[in-house]
Amino acid sequence: MPDGLNGRDEPGGRGDRHAELLSALDSHDLALALDPIEASDADAFTVDPDADPDATFPQSVASGGPTPTGVILWTRLASDRIDPNQPLAVQVATDSAFGDVVFDGVITDDMRIRAHDNTVKVDLDGRLSPDTRYYYRFIYDGTASRTGRCRTLPRSDASPESVSFAVLTCQNFLNGYFPAWHYVAEEDVDFVVHLGDFIYESEDGAFKGLGSYEYPNREKTLPSGHDRAWNLTDYRYLHRTYRSDAFLQEALETHTLIAGWDDHEMVNDLYWDHDTDAPAGDHPRGDDPEFMSELVADAMHAWWEYMPARVEYDPAGESLRERMQLWRDFEFGDRCRLVMTDERLFRDPPREAIPTPDNVGPHREPPGRTMLGAVQREWLIDTITSDDSQWTVWADEVLTTPFRIGSGPLSLYPVQGGWDGYTRERQRITEAIAAADVDNYVSLTGDMHCYVAAYQQSSYPGRVSGDAGVAQGERIGVEFMTPATTSLNVAEALHLTRGWRGRITEPLLSRLIEGMNPHIEFFDSHNWGYSVVEFDRDECRYIGYAVDKTDNSSDADREVVVAYRVPDGDVTLEEITDEYRD
Repeated sequence: MPDGLNGRDEPGGRGDRHAELLSALDSHDLALALDPIEASDADAFTVDPDADPDATFPQSVASGGPTPTGVILWTRLASDRIDPNQPLAVQVATDSAFGDVVFDGVITDDMRIRAHDNTVKVDLDGRLSPDTRYYYRFIYDGTASRTGRCRTLPRSDASPESVSFAVLTCQNFLNGYFPAWHYVAEEDVDFVVHLGDFIYESEDGAFKGLGSYEYPNREKTLPSGHDRAWNLTDYRYLHRTYRSDAFLQEALETHTLIAGWDDHEMVNDLYWDHDTDAPAGDHPRGDDPEFMSELVADAMHAWWEYMPARVEYDPAGESLRERMQLWRDFEFGDRCRLVMTDERLFRDPPREAIPTPDNVGPHREPPGRTMLGAVQREWLIDTITSDDSQWTVWADEVLTTPFRIGSGPLSLYPVQGGWDGYTRERQRITEAIAAADVDNYVSLTGDMHCYVAAYQQSSYPGRVSGDAGVAQGERIGVEFMTPATTSLNVAEALHLTRGWRGRITEPLLSRLIEGMNPHIEFFDSHNWGYSVVEFDRDECRYIGYAVDKTDNSSDADREVVVAYRVPDGDVTLEEITDEYRD
């Protein structure tokens, strides 16, 4: 074993490490999309214009999982409104008045609806036209849901002028309000990309800090009575609670969602413990493999019910990799390919060695250590290096590039949950991308609750890229990190975000980080919000917005923190913030 390591730095054992989770999933009836049938009675589509949609559809509607010929539509019925003799109707039209209906049908399986916390998913793949916006609604016993708007992907051989995303991550309900989602609803973007931590599994403020406030009407009480999610009922409660937020509903009604996950949808700092052949993480019973296997299965179950995500699940598969794939890619004609990865279900345990420059290099890791697992890693490399789109975009949940605090041998690499904790695998991915000379390569990241604009390089100075220390490598792409919507950032943890403390420390912290990390062009950890990223024929643009999470109103302050452009064919970050400031 290399010096400075212990058993928790070893790679996972050979064979299937996920047997217990598979066993737990076998006992679950996962929420697959329902197939509407033709209505035998036109009354199913009759709407009472005075009926209150919120009383019947308390979490409103959403769409996700886009393909060139469809999307997945989602809603949830109120428990006290379900009538076993009443069908649920769905309509899709080209206009908001539903004068040109292109699809309609009814769902009559009330038992399936009840079995999944009254959630409903309808898959329209194969029923819609490419690159088209549609309007949709559900109708139940004369009550129409609020009208949603969805969008299909362009054909793979199309050449759209541009593709744009609103990118969000890390939204702790207890740690602020969601006016950022209101502004996302108003953005003229094609899709919303969520990089994970859509919910947080705590109700006791475990993920708040020294400078965190208390927010009225954000209190939660888990049904189990515990401070952390303990079972399927708790996870369902959390999803229902988050989806009750009016601004979040507004955005999901307006834009089609492309969703990934990170750890808090399940358990903080989730990883796979190969010694117990089970998931583990920051939970009061994190060392109980049987409990953790069932808990993660419960979390996945609830996520499937509440997220309109197109994730393949084959119950006949012999391993977890064969049964489910969160990793997937989306083609936006020849303009852009978005690649999403699962960075939780296959990651090895965290390091226990102190993350000094000597300890974090790939030479200090055993060959099999992984965040992605071999199958997913090779898929990622093949997908990126063989892509012929103009822009190749990796929706990477965690920080891609190195992040150093300090100087020389006194440095630390504190973000061990990101790729600094898996440097051998990062090196393999980076070297493959560099060798393939991939044009216009961009990673969109989250998790660290910061704004970052950085260069991805074939290598970085010091031992983080090699055992003898290496020089600055060639630029191979850029990284744009989207900020947290509300979750704890560094400045808030230290009570440095407001007043004179914020005014003094915001530029100071930014300059310090940028000085310690020459590949990082911009860093901010004093604000919260979202970002918009657009790809067109000439450039990629990134605009990072700050939104006041302390104001639960549609008039909450919003400002541009930073904006960059990357010209087509040129790995150069050009700051254009002034273009977006009045």
